[in-house]
Amino acid sequence: MMRGPAGKRRASLLAAALAILSGAPAGAAEPWTLLIHGGAGVIERGNMTPERDAEIRAALRSALEAGGAVLNRGGTALDAVEATVRVLEDSPHFNAARGAVFTSAGTNEMDAAIMEGSTRRAGAVAGVTRTKNPVSLARAVMEKSKHVMFVGSGADAFSLEAGLEQADPAYFRTELRWQQLQDLRARGQGAARLTNPEFKYGTVGAVARDSQGHLAAATSTGGLTGKTPGRVGDSPVIGAGTYADDRACAVSATGAGEYYIREGVAHEICARIRFAGENAQVAADTVQAETLAMGGDGGVIVVPARGEGAFSFNTPGMYRGRMTAGQAPQVAIYGDE
Repeated sequence: MMRGPAGKRRASLLAAALAILSGAPAGAAEPWTLLIHGGAGVIERGNMTPERDAEIRAALRSALEAGGAVLNRGGTALDAVEATVRVLEDSPHFNAARGAVFTSAGTNEMDAAIMEGSTRRAGAVAGVTRTKNPVSLARAVMEKSKHVMFVGSGADAFSLEAGLEQADPAYFRTELRWQQLQDLRARGQGAARLTNPEFKYGTVGAVARDSQGHLAAATSTGGLTGKTPGRVGDSPVIGAGTYADDRACAVSATGAGEYYIREGVAHEICARIRFAGENAQVAADTVQAETLAMGGDGGVIVVPARGEGAFSFNTPGMYRGRMTAGQAPQVAIYGDE
């Protein structure tokens, strides 16, 4: 048994080391927090009907309520972000699963990732074609395999092995997304970004801090309209579009994937919080500015281990929402909200 000041100090150091190894945050946990996004881009009131505005807000609230219910009963951040993203995947209003965009070949290829911050376990999938909820497949990769990422036919096969719900390709087809592909073909792919008044980086994501102080992040997307088959953006890339670390923060991104990969956006934000001591908003805004300087726009949501969550986007709008313990869901669409 250790006695005296030296013994107490050794005990304190041992406890701190064990906390670092386990990813457990120091001190009392803050109230649970959940942030979501449904994509960023040229989202302006003039391009939105009142009916569509109301439908999107309702879908965002439903997603927050699903994740908030998990957190409110003491559930984990990991369970919360999966439940939240599944609701967004099931909605045709967002570019993920049910509302996924089409590749140039007229097919749907979906990507997703999930990560929990206490052990930094992660799972990801890319080029999925038949899993009803790709975020749940990403979690299955994390929990039921020794790997982090599966792609294409291998991901589809693993989904069957894991017993996840499958869907016929027709399930993912919506008339809006099909028409967007036809419009893109008519204009020519090179003009898409500049001529489409509703251009949006369609991705959905959630980040959470639970009542135990643990973090998690999840992201899901159908990619870019008219993308070359096989193209993968930042969403399933751990450290680019998705990252969670109890020592810093949880991040989910939506933006120009190639640039977000090059910047390592999600991990870079966490690193600034962890090592430079920046708050979530400053870290997110700084990394967003660096990415924009390279040519990549979009948005991120961040929940830190301590303090306020943050939204950061450099586009006219971002579908987004927030819910915290004891508070009602709050949602927004446009940049001036």
